[in-house]
Amino acid sequence: MSIETARAHLARFGRADDVIETSGSSATVELAAAELGVEPARIAKTLAFAGAEPGTCDLVVAAGDVRIDNAAFKRTFGRKARMLKGDDVERLTGHAPGGVCPFANADGARVHLDESLHRFSSLFPAVGNAASAIELTPAEIEEISGAVGWVSVTKGATGSIAAS
Repeated sequence: MSIETARAHLARFGRADDVIETSGSSATVELAAAELGVEPARIAKTLAFAGAEPGTCDLVVAAGDVRIDNAAFKRTFGRKARMLKGDDVERLTGHAPGGVCPFANADGARVHLDESLHRFSSLFPAVGNAASAIELTPAEIEEISGAVGWVSVTKGATGSIAAS
């Protein structure tokens, strides 16, 4: 899968033409924020964790300024947070590292949205590769991703409330 697959998914919601392709890499929160001219907290990073069953993964979409709270993750998912290894990222998510996004994922990838996203009126998740993004509201991310629900598994927020 790739940006083309993610763009086709977005087309079902009338948003394919809203994809922003950057001239430089947006593979990290800092790079994406610089490319898009927004504060790092508004980058909606998609973190990939090993799932409970073999061949599955849990994707947690969170604001760019937070990190995983291991105790909260364990309470929520019933297991220790274990990030996918580089070789497993594309196989289990459908996207290469740096382009993992909350939509158009491989079967077995479940999307969870972290409450840290609610601080902003819009955020910028990747769109299938390391040089793309789209501006979406938290409600749009929820709808377009087909998320299984909202979780609270992060700590360390520093960004502004309801930034636009």
